[in-house]
Amino acid sequence: MGKLDGKVAVITGGTTGMALAGAKLFVDEGAHVFITGRRQDALDEAVKQIGRNVTGVQGDAADLDDLDRLYDTVKWEKGSLDVLWASAGVGEPAPLGEITEAHFHTAFWLNARGTLFTVQKALPLFNDGGSILMTGSNASLGAFPGWSVYAGSKAVQQAWARVWLNELKDRRIRVNVLTPGQVATAKQEELFDEATKRQFESLIPRGQMGRPDEIATAALFLASDDSSYVNGMELVADGGTTAI
Repeated sequence: MGKLDGKVAVITGGTTGMALAGAKLFVDEGAHVFITGRRQDALDEAVKQIGRNVTGVQGDAADLDDLDRLYDTVKWEKGSLDVLWASAGVGEPAPLGEITEAHFHTAFWLNARGTLFTVQKALPLFNDGGSILMTGSNASLGAFPGWSVYAGSKAVQQAWARVWLNELKDRRIRVNVLTPGQVATAKQEELFDEATKRQFESLIPRGQMGRPDEIATAALFLASDDSSYVNGMELVADGGTTAI
């Protein structure tokens, strides 16, 4: 018996990395998963990799019309949902003194605004007793030079989780934040050269980057009844980087 048998889950930004690993695991644990991505080719490939019990919906998590289309698809195919993992996000370094309006707009448009409306627009479909989790970042906990805009755009989620669980307590919908650290993903390969990757890796007590599947298992914990008494919390999965 799977931990998510009969459940319906939505994962935004589910075409690569941690969210894709999570989508695969959620399906293995019995869920039907809806994933989103901006690029149709990447979405098609992700659906192919997952293989079963998955629906891909092309769209941008910061576009309100695309979110409406996502939830219209969920309503049409399944009628309701039980788990939402708002994982779509973006970030790039910009040190203080070099931050532009574009840096600010890009980060907060998707990471903050997009996450807020991803959650809000899901509520009419949510079954009581469901689980909402948002992807944070340990950049909001550490003082990593150059990452203040990204850190700020992620830090809002911790406040939202506490307020939203209070607003949703009568429906017993839990709201938590999953905060990963340095994880080896395709996006990381795009952003960092080898020297930067080694520098980030040196901050991890075990000396090795996290793996997408390690974040996926943490997401499964928050999505399932294993975490039924966990609400309004930030689960930090960064190998101890921000603990020392």
